Amino acid sequence: MEKDYSVAIYPSEAIISLVKSMKEQLAKEVGWFHSKNSIGHITICEFKATDKQIEIIKNQLNRLCDTLHPVEVCLNEFSSYPNGAFFISPNNDSKSILKPIMKRIQESLHIQNMKKSNDPHLSIARRLTLENLERAKTLFTVIDIHFLCDSIVLRKFDDTIKQFFVTDTYKFNSNPQPECIQGTLF
Repeated sequence: MEKDYSVAIYPSEAIISLVKSMKEQLAKEVGWFHSKNSIGHITICEFKATDKQIEIIKNQLNRLCDTLHPVEVCLNEFSSYPNGAFFISPNNDSKSILKPIMKRIQESLHIQNMKKSNDPHLSIARRLTLENLERAKTLFTVIDIHFLCDSIVLRKFDDTIKQFFVTDTYKFNSNPQPECIQGTLF
């Protein structure tokens, strides 16, 4: 049976706590909203996989992350999408570093019907009404936070609590990629 999974970047514990307090502050202002109880993260992709497929995916993520290098990420702006999402956005330098990492992870998994994120962002809220989006923009105006992105997480969706939870963490080990050595058959 297929289950829902997500690959994401988790910021530092301090940023996760800050985002949680921002979500609580916004909830006091506008009431419940989508992603209110979600742990702060940057989504790379979401997909469905069987138990057999997820083992292959875990091995692929392990191999890939072994070659990736840790990168410093700066999130310094609040922004929104027309669909009512309100989020913290990385600066341009961080976006230009994160986008290729995200794309490389997405492409390495070879999963059909994958939902891909191509714009790195750390969500505060989703599907806010226009009025509540304006309230969020008034409530939160200035941000400048940094973290070392040195891993990604694999998350599995829990149907009972309606949230993703981390099943595996993959560290960026900065190891060089093994070179392919072509031999002859005869």
